[in-house]
Amino acid sequence: MFDFFRKSKYVTVKPETKQKEIPDGLWQKCPRCGEIIFNKELEKNFKVCPKCGYHFKISAWERIKLLCDENGFVEFGREINGGNPLNFPGYEEKLAEAREKTGLKEAVVTGLGKINGREVVLAIMDPNFIMASMGTAVGEKICLAMEKALEKKLPLVVFTASGGARMQEGIFSLMQMAKTVQLVNRLNAEKIFYLVVMTDPTTGGVSASFAALGDIILAEPGALIGFAGPRVIEQTIRQKLPEGFQRAEFLEQHGFIDAVVSREQQKEVITKLLAWHSQK
Repeated sequence: MFDFFRKSKYVTVKPETKQKEIPDGLWQKCPRCGEIIFNKELEKNFKVCPKCGYHFKISAWERIKLLCDENGFVEFGREINGGNPLNFPGYEEKLAEAREKTGLKEAVVTGLGKINGREVVLAIMDPNFIMASMGTAVGEKICLAMEKALEKKLPLVVFTASGGARMQEGIFSLMQMAKTVQLVNRLNAEKIFYLVVMTDPTTGGVSASFAALGDIILAEPGALIGFAGPRVIEQTIRQKLPEGFQRAEFLEQHGFIDAVVSREQQKEVITKLLAWHSQK
């Protein structure tokens, strides 16, 4: 009797709908504004968000392709590899993983390049290789590029992108700051033009050594530049930092860098600077 008045339970069955499958690798989301961007469109726009101007991180070889003339780059120093001087646990595996991921042996690519027909020595750091942190091999390759510029009397163009010193190499990593600064002094003495372009991020020992010593210092829009990060500074001084502190635009306003130059304009601007500072 009671079962007769009990409400029956009904289950609504929705018809199956086929969702369109979007292949991986076709789209990217802008970390700043959230815009969904077609990858081919992003590449045409120099890996810069068309909506907000956010500069995506790019590899060293992508930057070389954007900067150098066709077939205008010859690499040197590729044989220089980083080791594990302190026998830091797991470091060799981390290096092997970074090499497999990037196809590089270390976090900077060095070589002779041509930019609109003008010969230069190039050193371009790759943020995808352990945050482009500076260990012994990176310092050695930067110094090699400087020595090549001195030998050939060519301008030196360096693109920086680094999380700072490589902690797994301890004092050996910190020594690279002194090594690179000594070579910058030699460039100055020989009046070799030294141009630095800071990209996101340029921090730690790199920002405190050769990156901050260019004859001209440019930076990409929005690049984080400084020794310690904003959070560390706020915790240390117990004060709120100004809006935009340590970003490229803030540093330009306060005279730390010479100009903020978007990626699409860099080749043209660098060509003009090379012409103005040419020794020939």
